[in-house]
Amino acid sequence: MDLPLPDGDVVAGVERLGAKLADLRATVGRVIFGQADVVDQALVSLLAGGHVLLIGVPGLAKTRLVETLGAAFGLDHGRIQCTPDLMPSDILGSEVLEEQAGGRRAFRFIEGPVFCQLLMADEINRASPRTQSALLQAMQEHRISIAGANRPLPAPFHVLATQNPLEQEGTYPLPEAQLDRFLMQVDVSYPDAAAERTMLLATTGVEVAEATAVMTPGDLQTAQTLVRRLPVGESVIDGILALVRSARPEQDAPDDIGRLIAWGPGPRASQALMLASRAKALLDGRLSPSMDDVLALAKPILKHRMALTFAARADGLEVDAVIDRLCARFA
Repeated sequence: MDLPLPDGDVVAGVERLGAKLADLRATVGRVIFGQADVVDQALVSLLAGGHVLLIGVPGLAKTRLVETLGAAFGLDHGRIQCTPDLMPSDILGSEVLEEQAGGRRAFRFIEGPVFCQLLMADEINRASPRTQSALLQAMQEHRISIAGANRPLPAPFHVLATQNPLEQEGTYPLPEAQLDRFLMQVDVSYPDAAAERTMLLATTGVEVAEATAVMTPGDLQTAQTLVRRLPVGESVIDGILALVRSARPEQDAPDDIGRLIAWGPGPRASQALMLASRAKALLDGRLSPSMDDVLALAKPILKHRMALTFAARADGLEVDAVIDRLCARFA
C-alpha cells in the first residue's frame, strides 16, 4: 500500500517513511553482506531520484545488489548485459514493418529493456561509446526519441550500472557527459573476513535468501517528493557551494589544490549534493541535513565529475586524496 504524503506535514512524512526504510534496509541486509556503506549510498541515490554507477571487480555482488533493490522497492526492472557488439536499438527498441490484414503494412515499435522502472546496465564499460551514449537522453530526460517520436519512460526511472575497473582488458571509458548523469559513483570493495564468512554460510546451502517487496514504486515516489521538501539550512547551502566551487581551478580552488585539478565539477554536482544530503537525512530519520552529510557524500558525488592534471597523476595522487583535502577545510 502506498504511503500518501500529508500536505504540509513533513514531520509526519518522515516518521511514516522511516519505518518502511528501516524494513527495506533490513531486507537488503539479509541478501547483501558486508557492504553497508554501498547499500546506503545506493539507497540515497534512489531516494534522491538519481542514477548510480557501481564500480568494482567481478564477484562483489554488484549485480545482486541491483536485483535486490529492485525486488525490495517492488520496481519493474530490466537488465542489459553490455558487450562490445551491443547496439543502441538493443537498449532502446526499434520499429519493425508488419503486414496486417488486407495486405496493409505498418510499422510497430517494439520496446527495448529501457522501458522499465529500474534498469540494470551490467558491465556498462564493455559496451562501445556509441551504445553508451544511447542511454544519455533516457537518463537525463526520462524519455527517448525513436523515428521522430518521443516515447516517455515509466516513472520512477533509474539506471543502476555496474562497471569493471578500467585497467581490465576489453573496457571503454565512459564519456564525461554520461558520467555526469550518474548522481553517485559508488566504489564496491572486498568484504571483511567476518562478512565473507557469513556470506559463505548463507549462500552455499540449500536455501538462499531472496529480497521481498517492502515498499512500492508509489512509496519511492512519495519519498522522492519528501526529499525535495526537507528544509536545508543556509549554512549547509553555503557549505555545498563553497565545497563544489573549491574543486574548480578556475574559481575558488586553493592554489595548492587548484594546480592538481585539470577540470572540476559543474553545477550538477551542487544539485546532487543538495538532493543527496536531504535523502541521507531522510534515510536516517532526520528532518534536515547537516554539513556532516555533505562531507560524507562528497567523494561519491564529486570523484567522477573531476579529473587531475597529468603532473598530479604522475606524482601518484588520486582524486579521493584531493577530495579529502578539500573536505578537511570544512570539517
